[in-house]
Amino acid sequence: MGFSRDYFSSDFLHNLLHKHNLMIFGLYGIIGFILLSIVIFCTLFVYEHFFWTNKIKDVRKKHVVVTGGSSGIGKCMAILAAKKGANVTIIARNVENLEKAKHEILQACENKDTQRVEYLSLDIGDYETVEKALADLENDMGPIYMLVNCAGLAIAGKIEDTTPKSLDIMMRTNFLGTYYCIKAVTPRMKASKEGVIVLVSSQGGLLGIFGYTAYCSTKFALRGLAESLAMELQPYNISVTLCLPPDTDTPGYAIEELSKPIETKAISQMANLVQPEVVAEKAFKDALARNFFSALGLEGFIMTTLCAGMSPVKSYRQLFVQVLLMGPLRFIGIVYLFIFQRIIAQCKQYTNSENIKKVK
Repeated sequence: MGFSRDYFSSDFLHNLLHKHNLMIFGLYGIIGFILLSIVIFCTLFVYEHFFWTNKIKDVRKKHVVVTGGSSGIGKCMAILAAKKGANVTIIARNVENLEKAKHEILQACENKDTQRVEYLSLDIGDYETVEKALADLENDMGPIYMLVNCAGLAIAGKIEDTTPKSLDIMMRTNFLGTYYCIKAVTPRMKASKEGVIVLVSSQGGLLGIFGYTAYCSTKFALRGLAESLAMELQPYNISVTLCLPPDTDTPGYAIEELSKPIETKAISQMANLVQPEVVAEKAFKDALARNFFSALGLEGFIMTTLCAGMSPVKSYRQLFVQVLLMGPLRFIGIVYLFIFQRIIAQCKQYTNSENIKKVK
């Protein structure tokens, strides 16, 4: 049976066409938004690449101090500084490890005849000791141009399993040690109107993770310190970089694994273990380029974009990307949280079943 042209009412056709037009206009709107975003991004890229003045800092013949410099990320940062012609001082507690690290750093020096490499065995959790030691060090080695705060440790455990002593150790090393070293060098950096400060936090400084209640608290504190410092020191040409590494293959990580709850291990295994050299190279590059955040890979990009908040912005292009992607990335973040919650629930079921077997 056929339909005549007059079979459908004019109202029906009008509504049908109206709906289709809305769909078409909506599609055009989405395409237009995407094209406009691409045009804006490309314009900002060209402008910043060819016309934006971004002076990269140089550490050659400058004094670089690295806390936690006897191993892991800290030692790798010290080696990079030596390769770039800096005089380097590493700080840690274990003298034997410091001696070994000093030898490695000396071998990496750009000019072994003129560069100096020294070490300090120091408890950075005591401010008076830190202040005197760094003042004496500057009298001997020259003013500190770059301070890299790598000293840190993680003791994993749920809040009820974390002792006050463990919390105190992490707070003194991860936060207070960093705070004290920065406080000690800041007046002289301000006087010289130049400097670079790096704070090594963690991805756990942007995201709370099961089994890291104490550790994440100390690393979150570093972000607040970094943002406040960036605001205070910007008028003095002193840059601040917050490094946010994922799980990194260091001696400290091996010790950390011993106390991790099963849930924490399962969540951590969702990401690959990164080598300290990779973290150090990215952090050093970002610090010299005056970037506030230093993070690795797609996960690092997602987290720093999603958690940008009121943090300093490096360029118009970075700002545009953050504004454009923050909403969609929130959805991705929720997906991650959902996966974490499923892992935690499955681990709880496994633990309960194992406990029942033990009782039987």
